[in-house]
Amino acid sequence: MSRDDLFFAPSQPAPSVVKTDPLSGEPAPARRAPLAARLRPRNLSEFIGQSHILAEGMLLRRAIEADRLQSLIFYGPPGTGKTSLAQIIANHTQSKFERLSGVESNVADMRRVLSAAANRLENAGLTTILFVDEIHRFNKSQQDVLLPDVESGVVRLIGATTHNPFFFVNSPLVSRSQIFELRPLSEVDLRRMLDRALTDADRGLGHLRLRVAPEALGHLARVADGDARKALNSLEIAALTTLPGPDGFIVIDLPVAEQCIQKKAVVYDGDGDGHYDTISAFIKSMRGGDPDAALYWLAKMIHAGEDPRFITRRILICSAEDVGLADPMALVLATAAHQVAEYVGWPEARIPIAEATIYIATAHKSNTAIKAIDAALEDVRSGRTLAVPDHLRDGHYAGSARLGHGQGYQYAHDFPDHFVPQDYLGAVRRYYEPTEMGVEKKIKERLEKWRARVETARKQDPKPPLP
Repeated sequence: MSRDDLFFAPSQPAPSVVKTDPLSGEPAPARRAPLAARLRPRNLSEFIGQSHILAEGMLLRRAIEADRLQSLIFYGPPGTGKTSLAQIIANHTQSKFERLSGVESNVADMRRVLSAAANRLENAGLTTILFVDEIHRFNKSQQDVLLPDVESGVVRLIGATTHNPFFFVNSPLVSRSQIFELRPLSEVDLRRMLDRALTDADRGLGHLRLRVAPEALGHLARVADGDARKALNSLEIAALTTLPGPDGFIVIDLPVAEQCIQKKAVVYDGDGDGHYDTISAFIKSMRGGDPDAALYWLAKMIHAGEDPRFITRRILICSAEDVGLADPMALVLATAAHQVAEYVGWPEARIPIAEATIYIATAHKSNTAIKAIDAALEDVRSGRTLAVPDHLRDGHYAGSARLGHGQGYQYAHDFPDHFVPQDYLGAVRRYYEPTEMGVEKKIKERLEKWRARVETARKQDPKPPLP
C-alpha cells in the first residue's frame, strides 16, 4: 500500500488560475468569504442533514417545493442549517425576501420593512417573506411589533433561533407559526460535507493541492459536535495554514486536524435547551437507576460551570419524588450534599454531589409520596373538604370543653405498640399505598396491620357514620 492510499485527495484537477474580481483584480468575494459561507446549499438537493423534516414527502419539503409556506420558526444549535434553509426558501419563493437580525436591527428597521411589505402587497399583490435571524434577541415589545403584520398576512415570518421558541419567543408569534427543530448533524453528514468541500473547486477547496488523511476528516467530523460551520472552518484553517510539502501537496493529517479545531466544546447554554435538557437527562438517569449516565450528565454540568445549587435542588426533588420512603436516607444525603455545596462551592462540591447522585441512582425507588400528596390535593381542590372531627380539635383553650372539642381523643402512647384504632379524618380515604421496595416494605406491613385494626374497630362501633 502506497503512502497516497492513506489520504483523501480531491478528484478534480486544481485550476491554474484563481477567479478574480473584474474591478479590483483581487480574489473574487465568494472566495474571500469563509468556507462555511461559500458552501451554503443553494437548493434542497444540496442540503445535508435534517432528514426528519426535509426528506422526500415530509411536510416542510413539500411546502417549500410548492411555495405554500406559512410563518415558520427554525430552532436548533449553531451550524445546523437554519440560515441556509431560509435562503433556500428565498430561492424557491415568488415572494420578496427581506432579512433582519435580532442582534443588529431595531424597531425603526422593523417598521421600515413592514411598511414596505404592506405597500408591496397593496400595490403589486406581492407577498413578503421576512427572515429574522436570532429572533430570540428581540425583546417582548420588539416581537410584538411583528405580530399584527404576521397575523394579517402582510409578511410571512421565518425566525431562526438557537433557543427554544416556546420559552424565548412570544406565545402569539409561536401560535401563528409552525415550529421545526433542527438537530445537530451526524458524523456521517459532516463527513459528506467535508468531502464536498474538498472536491468543489469553485466554492470549496478543490482548487488546492490537498491530501487529507481519513482519520483527520473523522476527527473534524467528531469533534465538531454536529456543527457544520465549525467543521468546515476548521478544515479551511488546516488547508490555508499548512505549508505544501516538497511535492507541492498540502498534507492534512491527524495532528494538523487536532491543532486546527478547538477541543470538543460542551453544548450547554445556561438559559436554554442545553441547560434544561441536560438536567432532565440527569434526573431521568437517576430515576432509571443508571449511575454512570447520571455521572456523565453531572460532569457535563460541572464542566459548563452550572450553579451547584441548581443541581442539588434537583437532587433533593428526585430523592423525595423518585426514591421516597423506599430509602429515606436518600433525602438525608441529598440535603447534606446541598448544604456542603453551599459551604464549599466548586470544585470540591463535585464530591458530595457525586456521592448523592450515585446513592439516589442505586437506591430502591418509590413514588408513593408524590402520588399520595397529589391525590389528597386533588380532593381538596375539587371541593371534597372535610371538617375536623370534634375529638381532634384543640381542647386546651377556655370553653373548648363546653364545645366538646378534644373530648374522646385517645392518646396513642397510652396503648400497646403506641397505636390505637381511632378516626382521624371523619371519612374513609386512601391516599398512601406503600410498595414493597426497600424500607417501604416494612412500612407496608406495619400500615396493613394498623388499617386492619381500624377496619375491625369501625365494624364493631360504626358510629359516627362515615361518608
